[in-house]
Amino acid sequence: MKAYESVIIFSPQLDEENLEKAIARVEEIIQNEDGEITKRDRWGKRRLAYEVKGFTEGFYLLMEIKLSSSAVQELDRVLKISDDVIRHLIVKVNT
Repeated sequence: MKAYESVIIFSPQLDEENLEKAIARVEEIIQNEDGEITKRDRWGKRRLAYEVKGFTEGFYLLMEIKLSSSAVQELDRVLKISDDVIRHLIVKVNT
């Protein structure tokens, strides 16, 4: 497994309960792929540098994870089709 860092921006229209469910869904995908979450840092609601999908704000989540490359592809696929996620980025961490 390789180390990755992921920043996920969730829709600002989500209430606290639905935001927790969306984060739990992401964590569930990682755990189902035999991945490991080494760090989870919620940055809260922040203003975006530019408008994305009609939004000027979003809920930020930074995660450090360990996954296989096929699991990263699956996570990326799911995040792309999720209505709750307005933007995401997954990068490999050089160790």
